[in-house]
Amino acid sequence: MTNRPRASLGRVLDDLGDTLLELVHGDPDRPAEIGGVVIHDPLDEPVLPHHALVLGVGLQEPSVIAWVLRDLGRQQAAGLVVRSPIAQHESITSAVAESGVALLGLTRGASWDQLAVLLRSLLAEGDVGVAEPETLGGMPSGDLFALANAAAALLDAPVTIEDRSSRVLAFSNRQDEADPARVETVLGRQVPPRYSRLLNERGVFRELYRTDQPVYIPPLPVTKGEFTLPRVAVAVRAGDEILGSIWAAVRDPLSEERTQALSDAAKLVALHMLRIRAGADVERRLRADLVSTALEGGAGARDALDRLGLADQPVVVLALSMRTPLGHAGVPDSDSLAGEAGLATERQRLADAFAMHLGAVHPRSACALVGDIAYGLIPVRADRDDGEENAVRIAKDFLDRIGDRVTARIGVGPVVREPARLPHARAGADRALRVLRTARGSQRVARLADVHVETLLLELRDLIEARGDQPTGPIARLVTYDREHNTNLLETLRAWLDAFGDVITAAATLYVHPNTFRYRLRRLAEVAALDLDDPEARFAAMLQLRVVNPPRVSPVGGCT
Repeated sequence: MTNRPRASLGRVLDDLGDTLLELVHGDPDRPAEIGGVVIHDPLDEPVLPHHALVLGVGLQEPSVIAWVLRDLGRQQAAGLVVRSPIAQHESITSAVAESGVALLGLTRGASWDQLAVLLRSLLAEGDVGVAEPETLGGMPSGDLFALANAAAALLDAPVTIEDRSSRVLAFSNRQDEADPARVETVLGRQVPPRYSRLLNERGVFRELYRTDQPVYIPPLPVTKGEFTLPRVAVAVRAGDEILGSIWAAVRDPLSEERTQALSDAAKLVALHMLRIRAGADVERRLRADLVSTALEGGAGARDALDRLGLADQPVVVLALSMRTPLGHAGVPDSDSLAGEAGLATERQRLADAFAMHLGAVHPRSACALVGDIAYGLIPVRADRDDGEENAVRIAKDFLDRIGDRVTARIGVGPVVREPARLPHARAGADRALRVLRTARGSQRVARLADVHVETLLLELRDLIEARGDQPTGPIARLVTYDREHNTNLLETLRAWLDAFGDVITAAATLYVHPNTFRYRLRRLAEVAALDLDDPEARFAAMLQLRVVNPPRVSPVGGCT
């Protein structure tokens, strides 16, 4: 064990080195903690968190690697990972020295996806929560990698911690001392099927889950040219529930003291696995509280942004909502308890998917379900002025990915640069979202700037409804006339105004002959005492039709 900070570059190399990563150039002992993992994209430069570890997928040319290193140095990144082998070139060496960014190599055969998952698991501790991490048995709560390393030190053997499906949850260092089967398991984060099948056929899992004592497994019979070391495994239990298992690759059976140490380690691992499972919901609620506090913009907004990793940088707010499905009678299904529970579950799933999407695009983004709306906070580069446009693109990509399974809309607020302005950004996103939810069109994403006039009309309608205002002037006269004479002059005026005075188009919407429409137009002008040639009169009539909501009259007579 080392005294390095939990999320330092040195810690990453301690836990993932030899098996996945190698240090090519640079200083791994810099005390700064890694702020996040980002994939390098030359076409769309992401916002880097402080001291980011950047995955240089596809970087091969020494000149390009050197240029990226210098650019990352200006953004205070911690390291750059590229695929091994890396050509030895003076430009790379000098770029590392000038930038202070360490260069790491990813071993051949390991995928970038595997590395990203491992790194984010390793660095997840402390992203959200209290400033001082809680401990269990002297270990940071939920840190299975630290537990694996501690067990490996006690047993003097490389260790993996696996779940019930033989997926690798964490592994210790020194995996290169084991056999090819172990290396393949670590690289794939899963025990290869052929080994799982052999273990199952030999009754290893049955014996392992039947006892609380470590089980010795002799070397497996493998194909020519391969070899395997013996294993000692113990089940990780919580009462009668099997949570997973610990596997040590050994060369000889364990001594009595080390056998007891492995049993004790299994009990400690069980506590941490239970803490991880219970902490998922706790962290979700905590993140929702932090996002909500930040959006309120009060005294705690600054601290909330600090804990979310979004302080001191511009932020754009996205508001996501799904449409409530209607029942057979046109009443929301959520009126029933089962429907309400199902709707709440679907909202949470959508919010979780949204959070995952934003996290993949911007590692320091934050997302949480607040009420029935999922809010996303995305950092924006201070030297760029296209934050809203990028947010719209991200929102459209997400809705394209989820397809038509869920009818959802996303409103995008303006970019804000100060925590005190976050309520303004939230209000903008909410206003844009409301327009999308009430509109009949197919638009699914909108910025406030795109629908500003529509939001003003909705707010004016709210004011009129709150005061109880009724139609007045020409509109009121048409409503009264249609009701008394069973006509549809109000619909004629609405169609004509919507068609911007085009009689042919307006007549087609009401399925009447243009001459009939012209007659009705003249008649409504007389009844309403409305001068259709006066632009002010037309605007007043159109505005009142938009915001006062007079009752619609059906073409065959009567109010609808």
